[in-house]
Amino acid sequence: MELLNPVAMLVAAISALVIGFIWYNPKVFGNAWMKAAGMTDEDVKGGNMVKILVLALIFAFLLSTALPGIVIHQMGVFSLIGGDPSIAEPSYAALMADYGDAFRTFKHGVLHGVLTGIFIALPILGTNALFERKSAKYIFINAGYWIVTLGVMGGIICAWR
Repeated sequence: MELLNPVAMLVAAISALVIGFIWYNPKVFGNAWMKAAGMTDEDVKGGNMVKILVLALIFAFLLSTALPGIVIHQMGVFSLIGGDPSIAEPSYAALMADYGDAFRTFKHGVLHGVLTGIFIALPILGTNALFERKSAKYIFINAGYWIVTLGVMGGIICAWR
């Protein structure tokens, strides 16, 4: 059984951009985010969008490579054998035969992705924003994006075998 799915990780990374296009759209949170970030339309339009989008995709892909260890329970067992099932004890095959697909659902991946957003992304973004003297609105708009995004990414990675 393959636990890592590079296609799922790439699709999850792309989903971060798609969600970002929606989340930061002026009709959703875009205007509130620009105001909370102290940005103007000119600031937003003045950036090199190709560079921003390429780097955002790379960063999202880096996140998607970390998420299997968080959203797929079997990764813990996989790491215990050193990542190579061919050298594992027979108990590994028996365990994976019994529990190999346990909790491998979109819903379960969303749960762990959301928890990752709440307990990892929110504290990191919140701490940075506090020192940058940003508002609670700024923190919750950005953290909300990551909570939703990590939920979707986690769901894709967990469910797509």
